[in-house]
Amino acid sequence: MVKTVWTGWRIGVAAWIAVAAAALPVRAESGDSGVGARDGDGGEGSAAGGAAPTQLLTNLLTDEMSAALTQREMRLGWAVGGDGMQRAYRILVSGDVESAAAGTGDIWDSGRVESEQSQGVVYGGPALADDTGYAWTVRTWNEAGEASAYAEPAAFRTGVLTDEYATDAPRLERTPVAPVEVVRKGDGHFFVDFGRAAFGTLTLRIPEPEAGQTIEVHLGEDRNDDATVNRAPGGTVRYRQFALRLREGRSEHTIEIPPFEPLYDGHIPMPEYVGEVMPFRYAELIGAPESLEAGDIRQWVVHVPFDDDAAHFESSDAVLNDVWELCKYSIKATTFTGVYVDGDRERIPYEGDAYINQLCQYGVDLNYVTARLSHEHLLDHPTWPTEWKLHSVFMAWADYLYTGDSRSLEAKYDVLRGKTLLDRARPDGLLRGSRDDLIDWPAGERDGYDMRPVKTVVSAVHYQALAWMAEIARVLGHDTDAAEYGRRAELVKTSLNEKLWDEENGRYIDGMSEDGERSSHASLHANLFPLAFGMVPPERRAGVVEFIKSRGMACSVYPAQYLLEGLFEAGEAEYALSLMTSTGERSWAHMMYTIGSTITLEAWSARFKPNLDWNHAWGAAPANIIPRYLLGVRPLEPGFRRILIQPRPGGLEHVKGKVPTVRGPVHVAISVNRPSRFALEVEVPPNSTAKIGVPALGSENTGVRVNGDLTQGVLEGDTVWLDPVAPGRYVIDRTP
Repeated sequence: MVKTVWTGWRIGVAAWIAVAAAALPVRAESGDSGVGARDGDGGEGSAAGGAAPTQLLTNLLTDEMSAALTQREMRLGWAVGGDGMQRAYRILVSGDVESAAAGTGDIWDSGRVESEQSQGVVYGGPALADDTGYAWTVRTWNEAGEASAYAEPAAFRTGVLTDEYATDAPRLERTPVAPVEVVRKGDGHFFVDFGRAAFGTLTLRIPEPEAGQTIEVHLGEDRNDDATVNRAPGGTVRYRQFALRLREGRSEHTIEIPPFEPLYDGHIPMPEYVGEVMPFRYAELIGAPESLEAGDIRQWVVHVPFDDDAAHFESSDAVLNDVWELCKYSIKATTFTGVYVDGDRERIPYEGDAYINQLCQYGVDLNYVTARLSHEHLLDHPTWPTEWKLHSVFMAWADYLYTGDSRSLEAKYDVLRGKTLLDRARPDGLLRGSRDDLIDWPAGERDGYDMRPVKTVVSAVHYQALAWMAEIARVLGHDTDAAEYGRRAELVKTSLNEKLWDEENGRYIDGMSEDGERSSHASLHANLFPLAFGMVPPERRAGVVEFIKSRGMACSVYPAQYLLEGLFEAGEAEYALSLMTSTGERSWAHMMYTIGSTITLEAWSARFKPNLDWNHAWGAAPANIIPRYLLGVRPLEPGFRRILIQPRPGGLEHVKGKVPTVRGPVHVAISVNRPSRFALEVEVPPNSTAKIGVPALGSENTGVRVNGDLTQGVLEGDTVWLDPVAPGRYVIDRTP
């Protein structure tokens, strides 16, 4: 294997920490008070209300992502510009972009609507026509009654419209990628490195080919040290040889990838308008024209539209920066079918894989529909593992929490009820065992798990599904269901803590038989899942964490998601960071630096899963752990109406990041001088409020300086909270 050298970014947070003195102060009253026009006359007002709205979404799609929309009920959303809260809006829908840009609502003019709503606004104009192009724009009024400018219009096109619920799919893009290196190895023999693996094909520009000329082409994910494509990479690492026959009269010649040969039923085929693809980073050409240059060679990459600038992260740790880039790119690269698939070996969606992929997508791009499409596909085409069925509830709740759009919950509620697996629950709430209980995959990664019929891991996942199903029922107004799901969740939690806890050793055991015979074995898995799901009572947490830390990364890349979540939630940010920055075999650094992959692997290495592939997004957990826990940005209310910002930088000296949300990006920068100072700069997007937590630094003093002014927070445990915080930019200093 070739060793790939990655260069970490270097940053200077001090300069970024300086902010304008005009940043808004923490507001004492809630930002959720009633709405109403401040100018009193309902008129347009001036455009003094700050910047125009951005991030216009039509059925959760940006116009860059939009294909033919089919839902007759269009829902529109935007991020408010400027500062402060929205108090009113006006939407214009036109027959073309030019009319919308000119401020003409020739299809629909909403007039001024007194509302804070900026997401999921239902189109209220006349019925839209099938197969027709439209454009829309919006302006808003702030709390002072000042109007913004109109947003840059968003275009969309209808397909065949239907009243039936259906998620509109984004189109796939084909993007040309130039080589980063071309090595001339001999007469007509070239080795080409595109820098990163991607799903696509290869095109050569040869304007005047010789009659009957054929080029021998080798494409693959791995290389040899002598600058050749590895023709026997092993496992499911991809390699193929092609004979590219050049045709007279053509200047561009493209490899036609043969149809994918599925291993199992249920794979996702490539759309016809895109064609077949394969993953490769390297190309080797034999018999090519001597005149061939780097500008004549392109890798054509297929993926869902992706904004590379939507998210950002850099820190004082170069390895962590590289891990972020690896995982972020993995999410982009693996959307080649339009829904989340497990990798190139099967190309089948799986619920557990898709949930990790979903959280990662939310952390790196403003794309919510790929996750929703994947989730709804899996509701109709479920896979076999017990925990995967339960993960459908996880996906449903995450979709609503991040978008604030309840349409999918409403349409799929009855199906979701069956995903709780209550038909398998015992009277004590714990789940009865099944041959489909997964724990981890491959089986050798279960840390010696004792596969008793009643398993701690499966019941813990069942608990979390019930708890979130109670929230879903509550949102939809099914109060009786909500109470019952909540009761069942508490029953599982109580029984698990009574029957599956080893008091003598201070840890959870793997499970028990149906008649109550307890296992004597305690695995990492049996402890990390209860910790991640908040099932561990406070008095037991230290012992559980100590045991978890004693086991290291004794799990596959899938439970690594929950291991890291649990550690951050338990205040073990520094240890969690040590796992993310490890260079051992069970690490993301090992995938990059030692193995040489540029997309996360299906397993830590081929030693743990000999048939692994090199393009598995379920291994990309840091792409969501970093924005959700290290930067600490998560929705407290659906659609980020209220935002949690609680950075946990562990031992890092400085951190800077940008997290996309439907209300606009959240910017976070941290500088730490232990143990005497924690400096945080944060930007709360307009039309939202935040709950901000900073470390207490071992002091019971509740004072925090906000933009230079001393403010009293609320001390809870090891955190001082500021709540609510109005939209705006803040410099927050905490000293003991």
